[in-house]
Amino acid sequence: MYDFVYSLLGLVQKSVSPWHTAAAAAERLEKAGFARLDMRDRWQLVRGGRYYTEVFGSTVLAFAIGGGDLAKPDLLRLAAAHTDFPGLRIKPSAGMVKDGYGVLNVESYGGIILHSWQDRPLSIAGRVAVRGEKAFSPVVRLVDFARPLLVIPELAIHMNRKVNEGTAIKKQKEMLPLMAVLGKEGEKSFFEAWLAGELGCCREDILSYELNLYPYEAGCQLGMAGEMVSAPRLDNITSVEACLQAMEAVAGAGQDFQGLRLIALFDNEEIGSRTKQGAGSAVLLQVLERIYGVLGYSREQMWQAVSGGFMLSVDVAHGLQPNYPEKYDVTNRPVLNGGVVLKQAASQSYAGDAEAVAIVSAICQQEGIDCQRFVNHSDEPGGSTLGSIASALVPMRTMDIGVPLLSMHSARETMGAWDQESLNQLLKAFIVKY
Repeated sequence: MYDFVYSLLGLVQKSVSPWHTAAAAAERLEKAGFARLDMRDRWQLVRGGRYYTEVFGSTVLAFAIGGGDLAKPDLLRLAAAHTDFPGLRIKPSAGMVKDGYGVLNVESYGGIILHSWQDRPLSIAGRVAVRGEKAFSPVVRLVDFARPLLVIPELAIHMNRKVNEGTAIKKQKEMLPLMAVLGKEGEKSFFEAWLAGELGCCREDILSYELNLYPYEAGCQLGMAGEMVSAPRLDNITSVEACLQAMEAVAGAGQDFQGLRLIALFDNEEIGSRTKQGAGSAVLLQVLERIYGVLGYSREQMWQAVSGGFMLSVDVAHGLQPNYPEKYDVTNRPVLNGGVVLKQAASQSYAGDAEAVAIVSAICQQEGIDCQRFVNHSDEPGGSTLGSIASALVPMRTMDIGVPLLSMHSARETMGAWDQESLNQLLKAFIVKY
């Protein structure tokens, strides 16, 4: 297995919830020499310092302070990605007993491909809030049960002869995961009782939880030459991996760069980013204001830097699916292992303009990095990401990029192995060299 694929799949395996993604990112940043800052404390920063902060447990921002005048245009470089992924979340009071089977009440998070979650082993991860000494101080525990616990069984074809005709799935009825065979005397509190047993606490002490299901099966390489990767959560752990590699490269470069370098790993992109820890919040602006203010710069000088800054919004792109070529634009059709994708949309659902495209294209040319373009088919609305939202709140030139992906938002997605290395190299060059 290629080293860069091994690193990616290791991060995927750890990133079983947005909170675990943030924790895995924090662990790597600390190993690279980044010091932890608390948003509730007064910050003390020094030139040459490397720092990171967590925001409500599922968003991470990390930055490195280089030399030069930080208010000078062209010395601010940012890269943003997201820590969350489409899937299923467990509702409160989730346990239900149906004809002796213990099932859980769940809801979809983001735009998931429902049938891809059926008939595969699923586990549970997230966080649980347990009663603390004071009402405002619950004990929050990060949990990953890391074993197959549930399945969403499909109805046999003998009882649904139209299953292959594309019949719609009813989420509230057909997407309830089976967790136990309880018998006729089973109680609907089975889930809370099981959860308390796993945590070693009383059932009454569990006050709340944020738990998602995730596919238990690990990612792997595939293809005749191992040229592809199949794994859950490639959207958007591929981008988190590249951002972390870039900041690790900064840490290894010492003070051999000018300006400020920052990555923002936001939560809640899959549901619109407009949360207290999403790209649609004030958190990026708050962090920038604190950095510049602590280092003695005025707000006016910070805005000077922002106006000349550049941000990469890093999220996956649609790779050409050979069975559905008609769904893609006739001239902009990125393929797996064709390199980093520059995503463009006249609607600005993807951030970018002619100058942003030219800048990223020039970096790719100078660094020998393959790149390609994606534009939506004019009859297909396509998706969006956090770049336009974040750059509207912190106005700077922004470009949406990412690796091409097949089966985006499926429980398991497919990418070209070498595209990850191309993305890693672009982020390192953007953050460290330019």
